[in-house]
Amino acid sequence: MKKIIVLFLFFNCFLLQAQEHAWIYFIDKPNEVTYIENPLSMLTQRSLDRRLAQNITLDFKDIPISLDYIKEIKMQEGVEVKAKSKWLNAVHVYGTELAIKNTLNLSIVDRIEFAARELNARTVVIENQEARLDEQVFYDYGSSENQARQIGADFLHENNFTGKGMQIAVIDAGFPNVDNFNAFKRIRDNNQILGGYNYVARNDNFYRGNNHGTSVLSIIAGYVEGKLVGTAPDASFYLFITEDTSRETPLEESLWVEAAEKADSLGVDVINTSLGYIGFDEAKYNHIYEDMDGKSTFISRGANIAVERGMLVVVAAGNSGNSRTYNNIGSPADATNVFTIGAVNANGVIASFSSYGPSYDGRIKPDVTAKGAQTTIVSDIGTIVTGNGTSYASPVMAGAIASFWQAFPTKTNFEIMQLVRESAHLYSTPTNQFGNGIPNFKKAYEKIIASNESLDNIILYPNPSTNEVFFNLNNKLERIKVTVFDLIGRKIIQQDVPSNQSINMSSFQSGMYLFNFETPLGNSKLVKLIKR
Repeated sequence: MKKIIVLFLFFNCFLLQAQEHAWIYFIDKPNEVTYIENPLSMLTQRSLDRRLAQNITLDFKDIPISLDYIKEIKMQEGVEVKAKSKWLNAVHVYGTELAIKNTLNLSIVDRIEFAARELNARTVVIENQEARLDEQVFYDYGSSENQARQIGADFLHENNFTGKGMQIAVIDAGFPNVDNFNAFKRIRDNNQILGGYNYVARNDNFYRGNNHGTSVLSIIAGYVEGKLVGTAPDASFYLFITEDTSRETPLEESLWVEAAEKADSLGVDVINTSLGYIGFDEAKYNHIYEDMDGKSTFISRGANIAVERGMLVVVAAGNSGNSRTYNNIGSPADATNVFTIGAVNANGVIASFSSYGPSYDGRIKPDVTAKGAQTTIVSDIGTIVTGNGTSYASPVMAGAIASFWQAFPTKTNFEIMQLVRESAHLYSTPTNQFGNGIPNFKKAYEKIIASNESLDNIILYPNPSTNEVFFNLNNKLERIKVTVFDLIGRKIIQQDVPSNQSINMSSFQSGMYLFNFETPLGNSKLVKLIKR
């Protein structure tokens, strides 16, 4: 009997000493009012401008997490703070189950969420009940031509939309030799690398780690004439390392959220993340299909908030399409607000490895597909090769989206995503593997232009007119060609003028005139006007 008791006590002691990953959520943010009244103390002007353009107001999620609260958690014996998230007002901790649970005694703690789901299941109460809160450009693409042309990115480039002025954050496993390889010389020389951070090592050396991020970046930003041209070669970039390729732990999800929060504060427009999480080194942390509901995992919750802040988050669907045990999309590809990308080959055939939906709650995932089979990339020794994976389809799409958004900067991130979906070849009949299909950015572009060029609501006033006649086209055209004819068809005047302007008719004789308005795409409309 003594042996059994001893073993029982030893077993329980072992469980309580085992190291666990968890998230500790705080009750509030004590300096909320101060930060809201001084927004530049927490966000850059570019970030504020992006939100203003999309009518996104500042809120609780923007407020920095309390450093005093973090300090108090760090003082707790047996608990190590590994990451933090202002959006979720939480810290990622690593420590013994007992030590983590003991933090509930702190008045600053709202609740605890363990990464190992069984701990949450058997811990009935893990909340602090006292304080609960509920000119045209023509590139020689070489072997990368197909991945650009397949989705119409080459059309965007030919119309001078190459990502210039757009900021992209690439969140990945490492970027070794981006500071050396010839494929990135163009973005280095033009100062397009704005910065970055290594969240795994907690230092500024982001030109290290696994080559995966280097290859991903090359698909968006690489430039080797006649061999490789990225889909947004003139964009600017932040490079963040959050993936630790030596192990797979829940901490990586928290590091990703930290990086996304930093991207938000810097004013980034587009995030590309060719990462996904399903299984971990310790099976107790594994995600299951029920978790893929777009809002359950820590990283997906963070990704949703990133999109709510005005960024457009492009995510690889995953490479488990051939798996018998789990072929569904991973996380954050399941997130409700993100733009998830599956993979096809050069002929538009779905890649067998491409993970597919629907999400657990029945949503179409992936959203669209792009070339992820035999995609042209930069290798770990700097040569131009091909590679396979939705990891490569995602940056193909992310760069194209940045270039497209450059063309229509007043559109919101949600509007841009929907326009891209609607341009895809299966939009009316989406499938689990293709999602909405392969987008056509030329089609999406021309749809907006055609809408902007509508002359149905043209207003010409006053009519009759004595001297000056005004016109309002009620659209977004910057300039339009106006030709005035008399009733026998003689051209009186022709001008290219701003779309909300006027024409002086004081020298015209009295009578009837025809005003012909013509848009850059050739749409036209005749309107009669009487000159007194």
